[in-house]
Amino acid sequence: MWLRLNYFSPHVKGYDTLLRHNQKDSFRMLTLHKIVRYIDAYSTFCGRLLAWLCLGMAALTTAIVTLRYGFNQGSIAAQEAVIYMHGCLFMLGTAYTLKTGGHVRVDIFYQKFGPRCRCWINALGGIIFLIPFCIFVFGISWGYVIDAWTIKEVSPEPNGIPAVFLLKSVIPLMAFNLLLQGIAETLRNALALVEDSY
Repeated sequence: MWLRLNYFSPHVKGYDTLLRHNQKDSFRMLTLHKIVRYIDAYSTFCGRLLAWLCLGMAALTTAIVTLRYGFNQGSIAAQEAVIYMHGCLFMLGTAYTLKTGGHVRVDIFYQKFGPRCRCWINALGGIIFLIPFCIFVFGISWGYVIDAWTIKEVSPEPNGIPAVFLLKSVIPLMAFNLLLQGIAETLRNALALVEDSY
């Protein structure tokens, strides 16, 4: 009995090292959970802010149609503003959609898998496909956006919005936001696998 108690005593050599390792692991896991929460909060904030663009698009489209068919008045800038809002909503809303699971899944087998298998698919899918795709889009669009900013690209239409370079800036911003949320989703599923909390 004494030997058994002595074996598990805190004074046994190696116990302190094991305890320190466990504390470090716990700190790392807590840090990863915080990273996921911060990214989720950022995506949620952006998603709720972007939701107001739906109301803006509806109101502006109503005004355009009313002016066009009621008063025979048109505005190219107003029509382009709807396109700008539409582009921002869908491009910048991808991260929030990913967070809420709103993307369409074409994998017919995914729904039949258990929670652990889904975590594996989500984590590996993030590492192999989503994160590299976001990095690729960010890199490939950077020069395109820089060129637009260099010449301060404007609308080709007369009286259009002179800020096409701003609209094009949404492309790398979309890739960056989606990359952040992709990292969060990958970490979330990896943590669920490690902690058996799926």
